[in-house]
Amino acid sequence: MTGLERGSVAAKRFLAPILSAAMLAGCVVGPDYRTPILPMPANWSGQKPPKSVQPARLSQWWRRLRDPQLDTLVEEAVAGNLDVATARAKIREARASYRQSAGTLLPSADGSGSVTRNKSAATTSGTDSIYSQYQSGFDASWELDLFGANRRGVEAARYDVDASEQELRSTLLTLVGDVASYYAQARGYQARIALARRSAASQRQTAELTRTMAQAGTATAADVAKAMGQASSTEASVPTLEASYAEAVHRLSVLTGRPPAALSERLKRSAPIPAPRLPIPTGIPADILLSRPDVLMAERQYAQYTAKVGQAEAARYPTVSLTGDISTTAYKLGDLGKNSSIGWSFGPTLSVPLFNAGQLKAAVEVAQAQRDQYFIAYRSSVLTALEDVENALVSLAQERIRIGKLASSAKSYGDAARLEGTLYKAGETSLLDVLDAQRSLYSAEDSLLQSRVLLATNYIALNKALGGGWDGAVDTARPEIVDVKTGPRLAKAAGQG
Repeated sequence: MTGLERGSVAAKRFLAPILSAAMLAGCVVGPDYRTPILPMPANWSGQKPPKSVQPARLSQWWRRLRDPQLDTLVEEAVAGNLDVATARAKIREARASYRQSAGTLLPSADGSGSVTRNKSAATTSGTDSIYSQYQSGFDASWELDLFGANRRGVEAARYDVDASEQELRSTLLTLVGDVASYYAQARGYQARIALARRSAASQRQTAELTRTMAQAGTATAADVAKAMGQASSTEASVPTLEASYAEAVHRLSVLTGRPPAALSERLKRSAPIPAPRLPIPTGIPADILLSRPDVLMAERQYAQYTAKVGQAEAARYPTVSLTGDISTTAYKLGDLGKNSSIGWSFGPTLSVPLFNAGQLKAAVEVAQAQRDQYFIAYRSSVLTALEDVENALVSLAQERIRIGKLASSAKSYGDAARLEGTLYKAGETSLLDVLDAQRSLYSAEDSLLQSRVLLATNYIALNKALGGGWDGAVDTARPEIVDVKTGPRLAKAAGQG
């Protein structure tokens, strides 16, 4: 048996009882995380008794707006949005940090080797010697983590991975909602622009009729000016609506990861304002604890900082590490590894924090205060989620009532405008009555279109508040930048590409 083999056997005999004791004595300090139980309302305001409540149908909720163009835009946004790309990169970062933390639970080992050319000092006889020295070695260390500092670090890193995944879900939820909202607004602006142009054209016809009547002596020049003024006033709203439409399209383009004008030609052709199928099931308030990604992210962050309290607490306890090394030195390369040239050492190292002026205790208090902040943030996220749903439910319900009234109003004003036009042609009513009827009709129809957009956006807001987002697959493993030629190579001069 060589010296190297005898050293290995001795090391195993020495380490075995220490490792066994470490495994048996291993423990953790600090609080263990438990999912908090928060009081939740039994049902939403105005909701039926819980037994008859249907769970919310959140999967691909935007498809119930029945607009294929919107469906395509949502898919393109998920694939190309830059905020989503950032969230994917954060997941990769969190996973890499977790693997880095998990590595602290295992031993670390390093190897080394050297060769030196030496010249000794001249002796009294006036001679010196020149020789070569070869050395190689192997050293290893392992922190036994008796009180769980590293295990708490791994636990915190695992919760951070969970939080980053929920952050991606939250980003996707916001993205899908924004795409749907801006799309509904864009279609609404198109409809309002078309209405303004139709109304202005009708008012121009009235002005021309008034001009003809003025030439026949049955109307005045003032009447002509009034009619022309109202038509111009209606036309003046078109540029403002065009600007708002362009802004909505530009925002949609950026949300899909394209330049602002990329979708202008594609969305140029008008389409109906998306109309949701109502009512929709909303489940019960407790459902948001599992469906809202921002709530889940806040809960995971609270768990992460609970683990960090244990990590800080463990720093106040002793640490034990096992270290060892084996080395061999020779004056000839062929003599490396021979019995006479081998040296080794193994043993535990104990470190005890004796005095640090209260720094370690203060670090625990810092961790506890941070944990408390994240617990409060979790509670706040739950309350915000409840508020979002309640507000969206009220807004949607009231807008349904409003849109019915506006539809009735637009129909009545339409009838009135037609009757006033007929009477005006017959000379049985004044121009002011005609202009007032046309103005009222335009206002009512424009308000109806705005209400239809609000109905769609309130439907979108409700689904977002309930936690409805993208539930399809998202590739989080693929990096945005794929590095090439990362191995050793000659460095280029500064400034060269």
